[in-house]
Amino acid sequence: FTKDKIPREDLVRIVQTGIQAPSGCNAQTTSFIVVDDINTIERVAELSGSQVIANARAIIVCVVEHRAVYQEMSFGVEDCSAAIENMLLAVTALGYATVWLDGCLRVEERARKIGAVLGVPTDREVRVVLPVGAPMETVAQREKLPFEKRAAFNAFPTSYGEA
Repeated sequence: FTKDKIPREDLVRIVQTGIQAPSGCNAQTTSFIVVDDINTIERVAELSGSQVIANARAIIVCVVEHRAVYQEMSFGVEDCSAAIENMLLAVTALGYATVWLDGCLRVEERARKIGAVLGVPTDREVRVVLPVGAPMETVAQREKLPFEKRAAFNAFPTSYGEA
């Protein structure tokens, strides 16, 4: 990322797309923390072990409330995923760059520690962090397998995953 600051108006637009994402039973189990304070970003980066967070000019933290909303099931992870996907598209549309970070949060209680720094209630879970910044260089879209290799009508694709 460059060192360019991201206007709060753009961050609001990005998060608004996450807020508008579908939610299981419309339970709206996700909330978001937008961090643009460099000291707080550095603290989250330190706790997460992620250098990409340290280089970001802002981060968006998706917090999940795991509560039963349908037949004793929570859709918090699904709600979070839908919101993150919308925000990934918005980040790109506005000319910024990001990466979906969640694996680094799942070890050594990092998510809980980050939540404590950000004032997240203990009954909620920090699930994803999106570091956001202006890209230093243009990154090409990674090549994806064609439709025929990943999808089919009426049955599982017979050539699934073949290169």
